[in-house]
Amino acid sequence: MLKFLGKFKPVSIALTGLLALCLSSLSFAASEVLDRVVRNGVLNVAMSADQPPFNAVSRDKTIIGFDVDLAKAMAGTMKVELNIVQMPFGDLLDALEAGKVDMVISGMAITPERSQEATFVGPYMLSGKSLLTTKDVISTVKTGADFNNASKTLVALENSTSKSFVQRNLPEAKLKTIANYDAGIKMLLAGEVDGMIADIPILKLSILRNPNAGLGLIEPPLSIEPVGIAISKDDPQFENLVRNYLSTFEKTGLTSRLRQQWFESSAWIVALP
Repeated sequence: MLKFLGKFKPVSIALTGLLALCLSSLSFAASEVLDRVVRNGVLNVAMSADQPPFNAVSRDKTIIGFDVDLAKAMAGTMKVELNIVQMPFGDLLDALEAGKVDMVISGMAITPERSQEATFVGPYMLSGKSLLTTKDVISTVKTGADFNNASKTLVALENSTSKSFVQRNLPEAKLKTIANYDAGIKMLLAGEVDGMIADIPILKLSILRNPNAGLGLIEPPLSIEPVGIAISKDDPQFENLVRNYLSTFEKTGLTSRLRQQWFESSAWIVALP
């Protein structure tokens, strides 16, 4: 028996050494984003600031919304300062990939295509697509599928899942893209388009902000989408940290309270311009 064990002793030693080397490499693997956040004492979070109630610019020029409060909680837990970086929605993932920001929290739906560009933590919210139009148009259609013809013109945010949804599911309709939702509402109210595709919370807010415009949603919703936090790929240490914090927020009821504040109450609307 001793000879049998001795025969494999060099192999065991080699395997042990290899395992130790692997564990050592994992232990000391660099975390570019986490190291930057700790070194600078700042968490840079990108958002578009034009997606209420996820994020929006208030009358006093501050950025408010669910995403802002979530970012504040994340930075506070990390014990660093929060710096919100505002940019067009279509530029968010490019800025993340370039290392200009540490994460994106901007009502961003988790999709296979986006997951090729970034790692997503969450979801922290379930949203979905719907179609906002005028009540006159609603009276002539039954479902969203009725917009799938060349006589209809739809508008969607550039580089958004709403744009992809139209291209994939309503390919016969004419499609115009916008840099922000306010532009889409203006086009809809001016009769330049027949409807706007966007996330349901954003469309409901548009109805609340334009109570006399005769706006309404097509029912039922066109889709359901998970919304998450986008961070840089190949940074497992930072991903683990963000995932643990988000899980803690869920378990302590923080994210639930934020959902009630921003998605179930309209009290905050008075802060908008």
